[in-house]
Amino acid sequence: MTITAPSTTATRRSTDPDRATIRAAGIFYLVTFAASFTALFLIGPVLHDHSYVLGAGQDTRVLVGCLLDFVNALAGIGSAVALFPVMRRYKESLALGVVISRTLEAAVIMIGVVSLVAVVTLRQDLAGTADPNALATVGRALVEVRNWTFLFGAGTMPAISAILLGILMYRSRRVPRFMPIMGLVGAPLLLTANILTVLGHNAQLSGLSGVATAPVALWELSIGIYMTVKGLKPDELNR
Repeated sequence: MTITAPSTTATRRSTDPDRATIRAAGIFYLVTFAASFTALFLIGPVLHDHSYVLGAGQDTRVLVGCLLDFVNALAGIGSAVALFPVMRRYKESLALGVVISRTLEAAVIMIGVVSLVAVVTLRQDLAGTADPNALATVGRALVEVRNWTFLFGAGTMPAISAILLGILMYRSRRVPRFMPIMGLVGAPLLLTANILTVLGHNAQLSGLSGVATAPVALWELSIGIYMTVKGLKPDELNR
């Protein structure tokens, strides 16, 4: 009887001491996607209704969306922390930069979350008793704070993370090369679109913003799926 030895790749993956950590990082990436897109849908009423703070409101829906954005922020930090002990082998300063960028992204996202929760609180506590014009102005200002946090947090910091982690993944060759290339090509596009938005030459929801966001979004989604399902390729540089 002939016994066939398992493939070298399969053996390495099954004995990879980093497998659990890598899978956790991948799951965190996927959680950020699921939580952020669901949250964006749920908080829609407060974002698009300029008189939300004066009306009946859909407070439960908005608050659930805020909680999901909170989960999104925590998962972003989790993805970077989980990857740090693996990526630091290739360039510790870049790996630390990923952790810092994801943490800063989470902090800015939380400012937006607090702003929207404050709108709900104002509606519940002051609608019908305070001056409507003043209340509407404050509510709208808080929504604008959230819009700007979305640009600088979830809209800009992923581009910084894509540059840092993209370089690490490209150098280490532990994922298919096209993945980090998507991030490295998309990051400058996204940064350019966001700078134009700040300067008043572009809108956050414009076609340009959508095109500029796509490569970085695909990079994060692809790496999340790849790390969750397959882990990372064997470490050839440190063998």
